[in-house]
Amino acid sequence: MIALRELVLAAAIAAGSGLSIPQQVNAFELTGAWATSADQCSKVFARKGRANQVNFTNFSGVYGGFIAEANRLRGKFESCLIKSRKESDQIINLVVACASGIMVSNVQFFLKVLDDNTITREFPGIEGMDVTYHRCQI
Repeated sequence: MIALRELVLAAAIAAGSGLSIPQQVNAFELTGAWATSADQCSKVFARKGRANQVNFTNFSGVYGGFIAEANRLRGKFESCLIKSRKESDQIINLVVACASGIMVSNVQFFLKVLDDNTITREFPGIEGMDVTYHRCQI
């Protein structure tokens, strides 16, 4: 009887996890190192330390870029915790709480997905103020 209950429970868990997979398949994978120019990736990012983690180079602030992780975005001088994420069509709307050395502020990002390795940050209401980022293969 116990084995039957465990089998039914295992089947229910497997069926339930299968239902959540299509939602994840449609989500854009933002995780990675992003630079404003694919040619400048080695000037912005480098693998450092024992864990060989991607980090910013000394002069990365000159070129621009960010590192997207599961629940945060990191720039050269600040770190932002992702508070919410909503995707519709090719637009990702992020609300993040950013902390610099001086203060904490909420910032909203509108990212337009151009392809798997190219996104554009849009600034609604400010025409021509878009910034394109390319995923770096570090």
